[in-house]
Amino acid sequence: MKRRDFLKSALTASAVVGAAGCGGGAGGEGPAVSTQKKVRWRLTSSFPRSLDTLYGAAEFLCQRVSEMSGGNFEIRAYPAGELVPGLEVLDAVQQGTVQVGQSASYYYIGKNPALAFDCCVPFGMTARQNSAWLHEGGGLELLRELFSDYSIINFPAGNTGAQMGGWFKREISGLADLSGLKMRIPGLGGEVMSRLGVSVQVLAGGEIYPALERGAIDATEWVGPYDDEKLGFHQVASFYYYPGWWEPGPSLSFYANKKAFESLSSEYQAIFTAACREAELIMTARYDALNPPALARLLSAGVKLRPFADDIMSAAKAESLALLEESASADPGYRKIYDHWRGAKDDMNRWFATAELAYARAAYGQPL
Repeated sequence: MKRRDFLKSALTASAVVGAAGCGGGAGGEGPAVSTQKKVRWRLTSSFPRSLDTLYGAAEFLCQRVSEMSGGNFEIRAYPAGELVPGLEVLDAVQQGTVQVGQSASYYYIGKNPALAFDCCVPFGMTARQNSAWLHEGGGLELLRELFSDYSIINFPAGNTGAQMGGWFKREISGLADLSGLKMRIPGLGGEVMSRLGVSVQVLAGGEIYPALERGAIDATEWVGPYDDEKLGFHQVASFYYYPGWWEPGPSLSFYANKKAFESLSSEYQAIFTAACREAELIMTARYDALNPPALARLLSAGVKLRPFADDIMSAAKAESLALLEESASADPGYRKIYDHWRGAKDDMNRWFATAELAYARAAYGQPL
């Protein structure tokens, strides 16, 4: 959504709140009574309730929609598994089982590989770059064309920032150590890891710890220190690798059933849109505030922090670029989105490699 469109939606939403809560005319007749129809929706998430920053964005959306509508538009959120399994959110929204979903679109690349661009691709955009492409660069319009095939309107729902490379039960010194490793990693990152010799599995968030504990997998990636600590991965795997090159800036999404959304009044559509934007912004801020102390706690608990070896990073980048090109060559629809995304990324990389990179080198210092 363009900035001007978002501002228009936000102002409209504010006007609705004002109309519902302001006093009467000059005679002081008392508060105006909202004539808006009451709407009750359900939201199903791919994430467990314990992940209060990921799932918390869904709860925040519900809260803000209710507040801005004076309680007339209410959404009830359900964590993964309560209504549908965590990896079936898109299907539930498409079928109208629920009106809203919260998920990561790379979970559904089996339906269409181009859905990954709604979240992230390996060696792709950072959180800021992704936001610029979606909201100001035309990316969201392209992706909504894709989601229309599933009777869904997608809304960016937040970004974790660059993720960690995950938890490993044994040290990974180089590329050869990946061969035969059993790792939970979804999306295109999983496809690249498979090309590097990893036995890839896709598990929802609540299923990862028991699989790691009993040895069904040898390694897992998730998000970063705050969520990883909550999930307890450090209790069963002691090596913590970085960076998560497959998720340099993953954007989560809210999926609205197209028929349900279009049945809303224009005011409620504006409220929902503005609340999604607020939820999107707050997620990144929360992760940036919560990850540093969480990483310090993990290191104090004896976690061994390691960078991926250079040969792993080089091989992963080469395979990532090859995979993207292969997919683009096989599908004109994918090519349309990929070329647009790649052009925007190349332009932004040239800019970020100037002032941003120079500042980062001077200011950040060495990793912990």
